[in-house]
Amino acid sequence: MNNRDTKGDLYEYMLGKIAEAGTNGQFRTPRHIIRMMVELTQPKADDTICDPSLGTAGFLVAAGQYFHDKHENLFLDKDFREHYNTHMFNGLEIDPSMMRIASMNLQLHGIESPQLVGGSALAESNTINGKYSLVLANPPFKGALDYDEVESSLLQVTKTKKTELLFLSLILRMLKLGGRAAVIVPDGVLFGSSGAHKNIRKELVENQQLQGVISLPSGVFKPYAGVSTAILLFTKTNSGGTDNVWFYDMQADGFSLDDKRNALISEEQLEALFHNPEQVAKEVAGKCDIPFILNDWKVIENANMSSRAESRGDFSDRTQKSFLVPKADIVANDYDLSINRYKEVVYEEVQYEKPSTLIQDIKNLQADNAKKLLDLEKMLG
Repeated sequence: MNNRDTKGDLYEYMLGKIAEAGTNGQFRTPRHIIRMMVELTQPKADDTICDPSLGTAGFLVAAGQYFHDKHENLFLDKDFREHYNTHMFNGLEIDPSMMRIASMNLQLHGIESPQLVGGSALAESNTINGKYSLVLANPPFKGALDYDEVESSLLQVTKTKKTELLFLSLILRMLKLGGRAAVIVPDGVLFGSSGAHKNIRKELVENQQLQGVISLPSGVFKPYAGVSTAILLFTKTNSGGTDNVWFYDMQADGFSLDDKRNALISEEQLEALFHNPEQVAKEVAGKCDIPFILNDWKVIENANMSSRAESRGDFSDRTQKSFLVPKADIVANDYDLSINRYKEVVYEEVQYEKPSTLIQDIKNLQADNAKKLLDLEKMLG
């Protein structure tokens, strides 16, 4: 165990320094954001987990670590160990060099035989359908493919050349019924006005169960990019089920939001975020929203996303960072999922002095200055 952790941690550190990050639309996802997404989805012992844009395999590594941290006793079971080592972890990656890096990363973290597939996840050659119960992903942004390069079933959900929309369509196809997903998307996916943008949002709201939209700070991917992003949390049902959608306006992630990305909290506090979020929340308030996100999600999941959560008043105040929005409001806003569409801003009333009072204050200052000048002349005279 210690050997696995030490080698794996060292390799993860080296990955953080590689120069390839940020090219070809590939941005290395910060590990604490990955861990937050894993905590939100809470991998289960029988899950088959996939990242269709594998990169360095950060999501799969974090999912594996989740079991060691939270369910170490499962490794005493032979069937679980076999599933863990051979079938649980799956990934697709178009870049051969990234595939080699990912494979080594998984090996060093004790995942012996992951199912990794090379090539474009969006291509005709990828026929995976209804296979995975959990997808964790940060697909490439702002890419574009010709229609003849894309697997035809994906275009039926949303006819587009944009990779960020095609990947959402792909993830829905690859998920089993009841499968869940946490996916990072650029903000444009949330409010884009094209038919393709609206179609994928309508698909998530009407035909699947959209559960959450977490708006991330725009500095999360610096120094590689300052793009604004969000995390979508949804479950594949093919029969709807969206009732209330939880929105969270994440404003701090524990690091400065400039190119330096300096830590604002200690390593001990960062680790505690994922083990005792309730306990550490007050310590990191204003510096990191992660414990508040995890705590709120736990409350909402326990309420099964029902109207009870909103009627209780816990998440009805839209002036707060965390609130629920009924499906009807989202439909009325043409399936817009941007948090600014629903968040209410409170303006503080500012009291100004009357102009006559300000004029008198100016006169008093001028008189005082004139007196001081006269006193100075007398001293010099």
